[in-house]
Amino acid sequence: MKGVVLAGGLGTRLRPLTSITNKHLLPVYDQPMIFYPLQKLAEAGILDVMLVTGGFGTGDFLRLLGDGSGFGLRTLNYAYQEKEGGIAEAIGLTRTFVGDDRFVVILGDNIFEDPLLPHVEAFRAQQRGARVLLKEVSNPQDYGVAELDGDRILSIEEKPVEPRSSYAVIGVYMYDSFAFETIAGLTPSTRGELEVTDLNRAYLDTGLLRADVLAGWWTDAGSSIDGYLAANVRAAEMRRAERKIRGQA
Repeated sequence: MKGVVLAGGLGTRLRPLTSITNKHLLPVYDQPMIFYPLQKLAEAGILDVMLVTGGFGTGDFLRLLGDGSGFGLRTLNYAYQEKEGGIAEAIGLTRTFVGDDRFVVILGDNIFEDPLLPHVEAFRAQQRGARVLLKEVSNPQDYGVAELDGDRILSIEEKPVEPRSSYAVIGVYMYDSFAFETIAGLTPSTRGELEVTDLNRAYLDTGLLRADVLAGWWTDAGSSIDGYLAANVRAAEMRRAERKIRGQA
């Protein structure tokens, strides 16, 4: 299984912090934001990863991350997204790298507490299809919202006025090779982008879209200054707890 980390975007919601750098290079407590998704993939045993980025700061990722061996990765590959073409377009750039394998996509500004491995194992147990991670939130109208029957997704609505559930679709997606066929046939939304929601709905139409709900905390560190602050606080608590377990000060 391959891993994909998406680290593009202009980061306009975090300006002026992102006026001179990619948001995924900003510090979250004691390490750069981009470290968190790479660590999650490595801990789940996904050791061949492609990072997709764009805009300025691309060379900074190379200098910071190198070949990925510092995270225990076997290979760390890079792809460049020319313009703001959407999440689905960015995923499409990884087609040659992924080949016929299954793959896990993490948006580079999504930071969460739960280990990724159990969800990857659940995806492996699926014969085909896709799997996404969800988190119960108090403001579902601000997210894509999934309606569930067990682990099967019945519907997805993007920022609904009257949500059918409180389960937000977060930025962790697991796909088989059908994803690339679907992306090739997508048309841009009114924003001029290929939308990941349209990709997920294609799996929904086949009846092969499954989900897991995170038990621990999750934060979108790139959503706003407040979201970025929350990510730093959560990460600090997590790192301090880890040090306590190891018997460090």
